[in-house]
Amino acid sequence: MEDRLVTLLLQSFAQILVPGLLVTIPLTVVSFILGILVALGTALVQIAELRGLKQLARFYVWIVRGTPLLVQLYIIFYGLPNLGIKLDAIPAAIIAFSLNVGAYTSETLRAAILAVPGGQLEAGYCVGMSFSQTMRRIILPQAFKIAFPPLFNSFISLTKDTSLAANITVLEMFMATQRIAARTYEPFALYCEVGFIYLLFCTVLTRLQSYGERRLSLNKA
Repeated sequence: MEDRLVTLLLQSFAQILVPGLLVTIPLTVVSFILGILVALGTALVQIAELRGLKQLARFYVWIVRGTPLLVQLYIIFYGLPNLGIKLDAIPAAIIAFSLNVGAYTSETLRAAILAVPGGQLEAGYCVGMSFSQTMRRIILPQAFKIAFPPLFNSFISLTKDTSLAANITVLEMFMATQRIAARTYEPFALYCEVGFIYLLFCTVLTRLQSYGERRLSLNKA
């Protein structure tokens, strides 16, 4: 039995890793990039005090942060078809993950922007820059340095959260494991194996985060 289990784990490793590299990682990267764009827009709308849009941004953040990500996935994939909007599994997952990341990281970016001394915004106005120019050239580069650690933590969390996409039929790493477990009746060993692969991914990302933080520290110095 032990030899059979070892053989199974060796054979299943590649069957789990490949969907991780081809689906899980791209899904994470694309969703995070789109989420950061949403977060930046949401944060700037609130900081600029745009009436109407600020309330809309706050409402969006309130809804997304107050509901489970799994519920959001189900609403987009299974619920929207009732309204005549049908999406394939991967686009639905990207939309759900992006909106979720956008809501959480918008608060991170907003706090980072507000942490930059307010006098720098006024200095930009004094030399003739507009709000958008001052943000782009002076405030945001500093804010992103401040926000880098929590943003990267969100990226690592998203890598693990993509496992929820299995619930809407995305054939990523976790669903691949579920299928093998259903066929071989070895759920404990296989789920431990996929957990180990997630751990490997997150360990690599943690090392990248540490490297990035060191680089930013050197640039500040």
